[in-house]
Amino acid sequence: MSGPEQLPLPLPALEALGREDFFVSPANALAVAQVEAWRNWPSRKMVVYGPEGSGKTHLAHVWASLSGARIVEARALSEDSVPGLAEAPACVENVEAIAGNAACERALFHLHNLCLAQGHALLMTAAREPARWRLGLPDLQSRVQGAQAARLSEPDDLLLTMLLAKLLSDHQTQVRPDVIPYLVSHMPRSYRAARALAEALSADSLAAKKAVSRRMAAEALERLGPGL
Repeated sequence: MSGPEQLPLPLPALEALGREDFFVSPANALAVAQVEAWRNWPSRKMVVYGPEGSGKTHLAHVWASLSGARIVEARALSEDSVPGLAEAPACVENVEAIAGNAACERALFHLHNLCLAQGHALLMTAAREPARWRLGLPDLQSRVQGAQAARLSEPDDLLLTMLLAKLLSDHQTQVRPDVIPYLVSHMPRSYRAARALAEALSADSLAAKKAVSRRMAAEALERLGPGL
C-alpha cells in the first residue's frame, strides 16, 4: 500500500550571481567591459543604469568579487556608516531612490568624497542616468553626473533566451526544448516580462508536477496579457 501523496513544495529561487552566470550580448557587452575594467575608471567612479531586472545587482556582485567592494542600498546609508564603507571600494545600489532624502544624500556625498580621497573606487546603480536622478544636494548631483556611466539596454533575442533559461533554472523549473524559443518569439522584449513569465511558469510547473510545455507557455502568455 502506497503512502500518502507528497505535495510539491514551492522552493525559493536561488539566484546565481557569479560572473559565469552573467550572460553577455550586444545589449550589455559595453557595460560589462567597463565594469570589469574598473581599475581604469576616470576619477575612480562609475554609474551603471538600466531597467528593472537588467542585471544591475548581478553586475554589482560581479564587481564586488573583483574589487573586494561592499554593496549597500542607498536608502540604508547613514553618516555613521560612511567611515567603515570608505575603507574599501564601495557599491551603492538604487541611488535614484534617495532623491529628496536629505540624510541619505548627505551620507552618499560624504561616502563619495571619502572613498575617492582614500584611493578606492565607487560604483553606483540606478534605473535612469544620473542627470535624471533629481538629487536635492547640488554638490552630490554634480559629482554623480561627473562619473562615467554605462547603460544596460533591454534584452536582445540572445540575451532574452539566456535570461529565461537562467531564471527558470534559478526556480529549479524544467522546460521542454521548444519552450524558450517559443517564448522569445512571442513575449515582450523586457527583463520585467522575462521575470514575470519565469515566476508564472514555475508556479504552473509546480502545480502540474511536470516540465513546462509549449502549451503551458502559450497559456501563461495569454493569462498575463500583452503588457505582462
